[in-house]
This record gives sequence, structure tokens and C-alpha cells, in this order.
Amino acid sequence: MENGIRFCQERLIVRKGDLVSNYNKKIYLIKDCITFRRTHEEYGGLSNMAGGYPIYIEGVKILTSEALYQACRFSDYPEIQKKIIDQRSPMTAKDISRKYDYLTRKDWKKNRVQIMNWCIHMKLLYNWRKMGTLFEQTMDKEIVELSSKDDFWGAFEKGDYAEGYNVLGLLLKQVRKDYRMNQDKKNIILGCPSIDNFKLFEHTIGNIKVDVTKNYYIGETYSLFNDFGL
Repeated sequence: MENGIRFCQERLIVRKGDLVSNYNKKIYLIKDCITFRRTHEEYGGLSNMAGGYPIYIEGVKILTSEALYQACRFSDYPEIQKKIIDQRSPMTAKDISRKYDYLTRKDWKKNRVQIMNWCIHMKLLYNWRKMGTLFEQTMDKEIVELSSKDDFWGAFEKGDYAEGYNVLGLLLKQVRKDYRMNQDKKNIILGCPSIDNFKLFEHTIGNIKVDVTKNYYIGETYSLFNDFGL
């Protein structure tokens, strides 16, 4: 493929859907793992809530992977997507998502891991050097999001160990592997999730090609939503 590669999305996805039964709850010895709970911590950049890792889709600047993930709940409601992505804080973006929870796409639970996987890859592609440096600092250790509320995406901290499904940590490990396999590439094509009606502002999201050597912080001006008539 022309100076680039395609991240093989399927190898990162639980093919039978996002059911907890497809995962194994695991115990992690904290001292042997890379852990994060808050964004200001050493590895806080791995969190979906971390600022400073903007994502660009069709000229729209999305401040965090959390905002992108939450917006993906509402493919049929571009006005809700706009409200979510307009927020400066990922927490308020998440709060708006909760407000409209009853309008979440019907297949969300089945597809949320696949969508999360795509969002994390998007975060990597538009912040290649920054995320790559962070991944290299994690060496080959387990990655665990410590949580007191959610042992699906993360793991409950219990003294010297944590226990949970830690799905976000598992996805981050795979994204780390993809980065290392492709860190000498210039153009990378990320396949879109294999789900129906995957849209942002009424536009179907397809495969996305990114020049990962480009600095998307400097010299970029994006006018939010102008392309979508919102």
C-alpha cells in the first residue's frame, strides 16, 4: 500500500461482541504494572480523559479521545455530538452523554470495545511522537487503569494488587504493539470499525489516512462544524 499500512482493526476486537463473559477477570500486582488513575500522573496521558492529545476528523478538532468515544454513541443525533465535542472538559462531555443516554445507539454495548479501540488508535495517529514516547516508557509491562467504580474498562485497586477485566489496559497494550511495529512509517491507514451507521455529523466515517510525521499542533486552524452546516 502506498507508503503506508493499514492497522488491522479486527485483530484487536472481541469478535463475538462486548460481553464481559468474553474477557477474563485478572489480578494484577501493582508494583509490576504501569498504572494510571488521574491525568496528571506519570502515565496519565494514557487515560481517555487526558488533554493535549487532540484528534482531527474531517477538519474537526476533538480535544480528547473520551469526547470522541462519547460522541460515537449518537450517530443519528449530530446535534448531541456537537454538544459533546464542543466541551472543553472531557468530564462535561461525558456528563452530556449521560444526559442523553436513552438515545444511545442500540448496538452500543455490543460494539463499544471496537469503538474504543478505534478511538485510541485515532489518538495515537494524531499524536504519534507524544504517544509513542509514552508507550516506550511503559516497556513491555501490563497497563492497568486503576478505578474505584469500573472494573470492566479498568481494575479495582485492592492494596498491593488490582483486580478487574481491564479492557482499556488490554487495548492500550495492543495499540502499543501496533505503534512499535509501524514506528518507521510515514502514512498510516486506519480502518473504520466494522459496524453499521458509524457517523460523525451525518457523515459516514471511513478509513482514515494520517501522515504521522506531521505536527498537528503547529500551523493548524480548524473551524469546528463548518463543513457540516451545524
